[in-house]
Amino acid sequence: MLKLEPRPQASKFWSYSSPLLALLITVIIGVILFAALGKDPVKGLQVFFWEPIKSPYAVGELMVKATPLLIIALGLAVCFRSNVWNIGAEGQFVIGAVVAGGVALLAGKETGRWIVAAIILAGVLGGMAWAGITALLRDRFNANEILVSLMLVYVADLVLSFLVYGPWKDPAGYNFPQTKTFEAITQIPRLMQGSRVSIGLLIALLGVAALWIFLFRTRAGFAQQVGGLAPAAARYAGFSSRKALWVALLTSGGAAGLAGALEVAGPIGQLTPYVPAGYGFAAIIVAFVGRLHPVGMVFSAILMSMFYIGGELAQSRLGLPKSLTGVFQGLLLFTLLACDTLIAYRIKFTTSSGTHRSRPSGPALATPVQQGVK
Repeated sequence: MLKLEPRPQASKFWSYSSPLLALLITVIIGVILFAALGKDPVKGLQVFFWEPIKSPYAVGELMVKATPLLIIALGLAVCFRSNVWNIGAEGQFVIGAVVAGGVALLAGKETGRWIVAAIILAGVLGGMAWAGITALLRDRFNANEILVSLMLVYVADLVLSFLVYGPWKDPAGYNFPQTKTFEAITQIPRLMQGSRVSIGLLIALLGVAALWIFLFRTRAGFAQQVGGLAPAAARYAGFSSRKALWVALLTSGGAAGLAGALEVAGPIGQLTPYVPAGYGFAAIIVAFVGRLHPVGMVFSAILMSMFYIGGELAQSRLGLPKSLTGVFQGLLLFTLLACDTLIAYRIKFTTSSGTHRSRPSGPALATPVQQGVK
């Protein structure tokens, strides 16, 4: 028999090995899934794990997908380490894209290159403002930040739809719900010719270094984590739990808004109803698979972008639904949660006793209570 036995202390080995085991289980389930759908499992795994890295161009596209995931996950890591559960990064991503797109639409033929900085700044401020609504309601009215931030995602989607179907709709766009294509001057600078990888990748990597220094090498980072995890201890030490709340949500919202600005002024080049790509939700998985550590999230962002590209290729080459991407993301999250059990518990094999004390033959012995009755 198998039994879960509490460990005296959390296992460091499984803290780092759990994501790898979860990935292995996800791959095994994926093989079974491909076989059940009548597809070649080898080809299925190939489109998910080989096609995204088989050429320099493919690697570039992988980085295009990984960049917004990593940037959003870095902001979410600040929230989750502070015990603030921001589930609405998708909405902050959308509003950042909307505000950045609004600035980009102001550009004309004579606009200078400075507009790129204005677009990025607008995206950051837009995301911070949207996350600030959640922070305000949590701070003043003790509203649940999970529900508030999640509901604001749908409000953000409606704001985007109103604009692209209404006042910002391109009059020369053949009635499609989209804005006009942004001027070339608003394009986020690319790192190399012939690739869609932009300076957003460098910003993401700088964010990794900045977050590592903030969390593990500064007093403010330590105060941020204590303020969220133990408010009473934080007050005793002179840290503000309210400040931790606002810093966490504004940082997370700003990061999501930055990702939105880089996306609409980069690969997309205009506002459409398809700007919400699920990056804000997928980044939650990226953050936890990466163990809320800046370096770990780099690898988990690459893995999650493989799932995105693999899902698109599986649709075009294998005839499978694009929703397969969400299936793999969900499998990875659930298997990770299951494997994380091994951090606090260990599996123990026990054997049930094969010998039982035989009852004496003849009249049954009376119990003490029965003896008393007699």
